[in-house]
Amino acid sequence: QVQFVESGGGLVQPGGSLRLSCAASGFTFSTYTMGWYRQAPGKERELVAGITSGDGSTNYADSVKGRFTISRDNAKNTVYLQMNNLKPEDTAVYYCNAHKKSSRGILYDFWGQGTQVTVSS
Repeated sequence: QVQFVESGGGLVQPGGSLRLSCAASGFTFSTYTMGWYRQAPGKERELVAGITSGDGSTNYADSVKGRFTISRDNAKNTVYLQMNNLKPEDTAVYYCNAHKKSSRGILYDFWGQGTQVTVSS
């Protein structure tokens, strides 16, 4: 059974920092691309950052480049999102995601329950 335990969200002032964690179980974590998505009220869910399996290549939304850092610890089955210099527009529910496509072309796509991040003075 696939499970995610997301933590680290909360209320922070503009310019502050938060570190999100997502501990996963129930699948072979090291073989999955991991990502963080977010969804603000009235908006579509968007990719914030992703990190591949294998070489751990990363990609970021333009709006968070230079401020957010995604990392993974395969020994702990955990992916992190370090968020610095937070802005009010970063306010959203943040979701952990794991996905991969098998050699047969089957897409495996798993989502966490989400954690609220609120940036406000």
